[in-house]
Amino acid sequence: MKHLPVPVLLFASICAACVQHPATPPKTASEPPLLSWSELAARPLPPAGERIAYGPETSQFGELRLPVEAKGPTPVVVLIHGGCWLADFDYAYMRHLAAALSAEGYATWTIEYRRLGEDGGGWPNTFNDVGAAIDQLRGLATTRALDLGRVVTLGHSAGGQLALWAASRPRLGLGSPLHADGAVPIRGVIGLAAITDLAQYRNGPADSCHGSVEPLMGGSPQAVPKRYSQVSPIELLPLQAEQWLIQGERDPIVDSASVERYVKAAQAAGDEARLIRIGSGHFDPVAPEGPSWQAIRQALQRMASVR
Repeated sequence: MKHLPVPVLLFASICAACVQHPATPPKTASEPPLLSWSELAARPLPPAGERIAYGPETSQFGELRLPVEAKGPTPVVVLIHGGCWLADFDYAYMRHLAAALSAEGYATWTIEYRRLGEDGGGWPNTFNDVGAAIDQLRGLATTRALDLGRVVTLGHSAGGQLALWAASRPRLGLGSPLHADGAVPIRGVIGLAAITDLAQYRNGPADSCHGSVEPLMGGSPQAVPKRYSQVSPIELLPLQAEQWLIQGERDPIVDSASVERYVKAAQAAGDEARLIRIGSGHFDPVAPEGPSWQAIRQALQRMASVR
């Protein structure tokens, strides 16, 4: 695959400069510091879950964690990482949430997928990989006590876009290259700093991962509008699944106003959707601590409570 016009260190460089980003409101004395990417990446990772392939490609696998004390079939949280859809960033940092959720009694399925910068990354394979990973739950449920009637997707940043998109899969028509018969239904979606409008996000600052959208989609919204209409969450409403969007008000990578617009549009379309504002940045919601963690727990109690 040809080298992408998105610099390899683009995401990491803006993460390191989050608190200086001009779109970030100035920190007051009462506000805690933002969690940076480097700080998150430096945290010791919990042990890996059971690694299971869902396809033959290198990035087609997931990590399954089962709660230690499960009483009957357990609800499943599918965790989808972000990183601007770039291969430079992988699923590992989502282990923090996966371990914390399994301790709460949920089964977790933390998935990897092909991304920009590796063979097959981008349209349509990135999306089909996410769908295939979720559908792998059917096979896993034949030997594990998983409740496929209570599957929730939880995604961060670009993974938030994928988590929202996954809820729309059962309604994608036969003419779509993303169509899949018998897609596992999604009961609810939790978006952490989720990208909700690909066309709008593409027009963001040039010094951020907004520039990944066109390589991901293989063109602009004007050049390939049907592609955007099949994966951009705001164009897929109503999703017919409950949605909680947890958003840092000092997030310089995903504009909180864009998430607010999405939630209002989802509500107007008839979806049950809510916006949870937290006084943090882009990476704080991924750490299982503080107000974002409490919101995740509350959302899951509504969507897929552990019996």
